[in-house]
Order: sequence, then C-alpha cells, then structure tokens
Amino acid sequence: MKHSEPPSLEACAKVFLIGKNSRGNWVVQDQQQMCGGLFVDRTQALRFAMFENGRHPEAIMMVPGVFELDTGHKQAAAHSPSLNIDAPRQQRVA
Repeated sequence: MKHSEPPSLEACAKVFLIGKNSRGNWVVQDQQQMCGGLFVDRTQALRFAMFENGRHPEAIMMVPGVFELDTGHKQAAAHSPSLNIDAPRQQRVA
C-alpha cells in the first residue's frame, strides 16, 4: 500500500498565527501580514482564521508568549515621524 503524504501548508491555504497581545486581546494575522485582526476571545479569533483560510485547521498556529498585531505603522513611521503612533502624545501648555 502506498502512503500518501499530507498536503503541504502551501498547497492548502494561508497560514494564520494566533496569540495574545500585551493587553490580553487575541491577535490573528496571516504570515504575509496582509490580513488579521484583534478579538476579545479565542473562539472568535479561531473562527476568523478558519473562515479566512478556507477551513484548514492545519494552517493555524498558536503563538506562545506575547504576539502583537503588525499593521505596518512602524514602517510608515520611519518615513514620516508624524505617523509614529508609538510615540507619547505631547500636550501644549498655553
């Protein structure tokens, strides 16, 4: 009997990473950082990832530790300091 190999993740669908951020929200993001979101609970995060990857649970990986959603703002901030959302806001004193 010939054993068939399991399908590779590349052949299935997008690979999604799921974990918790530093604020306790659940983060979902595909490996290409093109699709993702923040969720209040794990069930909703998994539901989103399963919907987006065509119902392929083998293409979902849990991330241990802190996992922050990368929205690309840091790259934009390097080109334009006014877009730096990580910088503390300064208040003007009149």
